[in-house]
Amino acid sequence: MKKTILNKIPNEIPQDIQRFISASNIYDSSCSPSAKVYFIEKGNGYYLKCTGKGMLEKEAKMTEYFHSKRIGSEILSYISNDKDWLLTSAIAGEDCTHEKYLMNPKRLCDTIAYELRKLHETDCTGCPIPDRTAEYLAGVEKNYHTGNYDKSSFPNSFGYRSAKEAYDVLTAGKDALQSKVLLHGDYCLPNIILNNWELSGFIDVDCSGVGDRHIDIFWGIWSLEFNLKTNQYRERFLDAYGRDKADEEILKIVAAAEVFG
Repeated sequence: MKKTILNKIPNEIPQDIQRFISASNIYDSSCSPSAKVYFIEKGNGYYLKCTGKGMLEKEAKMTEYFHSKRIGSEILSYISNDKDWLLTSAIAGEDCTHEKYLMNPKRLCDTIAYELRKLHETDCTGCPIPDRTAEYLAGVEKNYHTGNYDKSSFPNSFGYRSAKEAYDVLTAGKDALQSKVLLHGDYCLPNIILNNWELSGFIDVDCSGVGDRHIDIFWGIWSLEFNLKTNQYRERFLDAYGRDKADEEILKIVAAAEVFG
């Protein structure tokens, strides 16, 4: 993860957090235009995320829940005023886009598949988002009707020739999507933290909740292809995850949903 050191602490950071980080080096670690992320070089490290007001509320709840399962960051502070601020402890290790993991793609594929299966077998009692599937489908419906059909992330649109074709597949099959497992929601290599090949935890859990496992399976496959520049690990990933729980037809339905962002 890229880090650019800053000469001073940005004034917009809330005073309580400024006092906490005042004697520390601070780095810009942002990788998305939708959020500002700072790395705080203090102790074992901290991350401070900033977005528009109310946008981090769900992430704060789910980060706390993942931390209670020992697979997420500890929250030090969540402040919502004119903007949202979330301060969390850094998780030991590196994300899965680190060179040492990418250089061993077979082991990486197997590792993230095994860890995903373990996540989906985690007890999700008391999850703050008990029906992520309903939220997911509502978002897709909204994006379809507002014309959000961005092919830049998925240039071939998974074989769907038009928004209408993808939407028809989704409409016919959406009842197959269930809310049964603890879902990450954005199961990509940058969001999986390993420490010497052992799972340390997950980050960026704002799309998580109790949902359909195929959403995570879809993103695991997609991320391997995107980061390794090949689709040769698709079948290996499904084998390692367990084909007893992976339905190819439901993956096609998820793909139809994902073309709408």
